[in-house]
Amino acid sequence: MPRFSLLAAAILGGFSVLPAHAQDHVTDFDKVTVSASTSRLPDSEAALPNTITVITAEQLQEQLAVTRDLSQVLANLIPAFAPSRQKMSSFGESLRGRQPLYMVDGVPQSTPLRDGSRDAHTIDPAMIERIEVIHGANALQGLGASGGIINIITRRAPRRDGSFHEVTLGASTALPRRDDGAGYRGSWLFGTRKGAFDFVGGASYAQEGLYYDGDGKAIAIDPVQGDLMDARSLSLFGKAGWDLGDARRLQLSVNRYRLRGDGDYLNLPGDFANGETATSVPGEPPLDPPQNDSTTVSLDYSDFALAGGYLQAQLYWTRFDARYGAFRYVDFFNEGTDDTWFDQTNIGAEKHGAKFTWSRSDIAGLPLRLTAGLDVTRDTTEQRYLAADITYVPPTAYESLSPLLQAEYRIGDFLLTGGLRHERARLVVDDYVTIPRNGSHTVAGGAPEYTETLPNFGVVWEAGDALKLYASYAEGYTVADVGRVLRGIKVPDQDVDELVDLTPVVADNREIGLDWDDGRWLAHVAAYWSDSDLGSLLIFDAPNNTYNVQRQATSIRGLEANVAFRLSVATRLGLAHARTEGRYDSDGDDVLDSDLAGINISPDRTTGYWEQDWTPRFSTRLQGSVSADRDFDFRGAPAGSFDGYAVFDLQASIAFDAGTLNLGVENLFDRKYISYFSQTTPADDDYNAGRGRALTASWTMRF
Repeated sequence: MPRFSLLAAAILGGFSVLPAHAQDHVTDFDKVTVSASTSRLPDSEAALPNTITVITAEQLQEQLAVTRDLSQVLANLIPAFAPSRQKMSSFGESLRGRQPLYMVDGVPQSTPLRDGSRDAHTIDPAMIERIEVIHGANALQGLGASGGIINIITRRAPRRDGSFHEVTLGASTALPRRDDGAGYRGSWLFGTRKGAFDFVGGASYAQEGLYYDGDGKAIAIDPVQGDLMDARSLSLFGKAGWDLGDARRLQLSVNRYRLRGDGDYLNLPGDFANGETATSVPGEPPLDPPQNDSTTVSLDYSDFALAGGYLQAQLYWTRFDARYGAFRYVDFFNEGTDDTWFDQTNIGAEKHGAKFTWSRSDIAGLPLRLTAGLDVTRDTTEQRYLAADITYVPPTAYESLSPLLQAEYRIGDFLLTGGLRHERARLVVDDYVTIPRNGSHTVAGGAPEYTETLPNFGVVWEAGDALKLYASYAEGYTVADVGRVLRGIKVPDQDVDELVDLTPVVADNREIGLDWDDGRWLAHVAAYWSDSDLGSLLIFDAPNNTYNVQRQATSIRGLEANVAFRLSVATRLGLAHARTEGRYDSDGDDVLDSDLAGINISPDRTTGYWEQDWTPRFSTRLQGSVSADRDFDFRGAPAGSFDGYAVFDLQASIAFDAGTLNLGVENLFDRKYISYFSQTTPADDDYNAGRGRALTASWTMRF
């Protein structure tokens, strides 16, 4: 479990401030700060009011010894994060009941214009140094963080002159062993520093076998959305930096990642109504298997002595392609026949952006810090049918220009913060023709625009050496899934300017909390309230077996609590709990009359761990996660339920002179359980059990 520690000043909501309470590995009780790529500010001793989780390199390696699924890593360490689906898709994986914004070194990875739910898998875990998570809606990094921010920080070069090589070889298998249940992986990293120049880079390759549940039954492959099992990945990464004197630095980063299904299995649907899970059977899909293809390039410049302040500047470019599996259509070309046609779609998104932030302290000799910034973004997204070579979602460009301003002022033991982000955006869509199944109608293009000003403010009271109390308010925003609207048009004479409601989904985050850190005990408690007058909900359309976007008022309430205790130098214990409740207005009468469905909100969850250093070279970690039962209602009538489950994992690390052996056992007691997504989503082909007992072993050498 990560620990909470007070953080650096951070803007909450684009100009917002982030209260800074962070979780970190409890073997080190020193305070930590988030990076400038997450906080938009240089390191600060100020404590600002919000919850931030920092998953350190050591903690990440512990989790990767058990699972290579980053969504599951987040779920294991953050109870407010929904249980992982263990699939290529992150559809349904929320943070505090809303969608988070994924970033790599501050570069956005999410595709909100046509949310394909693949943004959790754009980088190989071998290339990650740590992960920083900001809980709750904010506009800190612009569009998309209605649930929070997940910033993945890549590996770094040596701090001093010299070089290193790091080689890792690993394998995993179902227990008991099965021939098709094995996987393997390998990675190589090289880092060097010489004077003003530094570089780190490497490559990795992984191959995953089939997963089995606690009863020894093969888990069903997801033939359309994509899967982590029966898949392989290849990653190339490089980061070069130049120190231009004592105060300035230039850095270029490139990340290339491909995750591709092997296509060796077919999905055999289960029976949701009778509790029969789906499974996998050998076979070849009719078209290419699902694939993620991601490239990120960024150029960062920092200057610690520009006009008496600190400048951060970043230029970035990303290209992301998400290919989905084949789907069977009848009369796809709308010719009045019963012909069968197999096709698959690809979501392609390209981003160009620039972020500038300048911060200065001691303004006019006062205990005042001012931060000003400007974000410029162009995000273009398109979805196409590959076999038919026709457009499904037309090229859609989101252009925004967003200035921000933030202030921090200290009065004795109190720190006051406040700021604004002003978003000016437009959506550009040219004329296009709908797919044949929807009538081949011509839709007139348009360029709807909007402006939105998002405030934030907060206060932190340092009540003692160990105790800090805080309260904050911040607004975050995203747009509804525009692509779902544009691709679903089935009537003639439509116009984009009238069809698309570009009014942003503005979600607020009101939070109060406290932190306690006396060097042995660490505790954090936070209560939050999040409302959106015009939300964006995924509602299941049973006749068409799809999810549609509806703009409805939502309200989410939650509590997060964490405690960590160092029993001795060798023994550490921790416990965390998150409780979330969500309601929405289903009929537009301004009454929140129904529960948010499982696709939109996570169950109440409790996690705990016991870490033990048995010798200087041998350590273990036993961790558990409990997801509690939940019933759902729709306008007072039962609308589904979730039967909770508990899963335990065991990790061990053994250090040798020539390297380190890491061993992990996922689902230690081989519990048969049905995943949260499967229980709350009525679909026979997606009715899956979670992974049963699996053993992972890896050897790492650094020289």
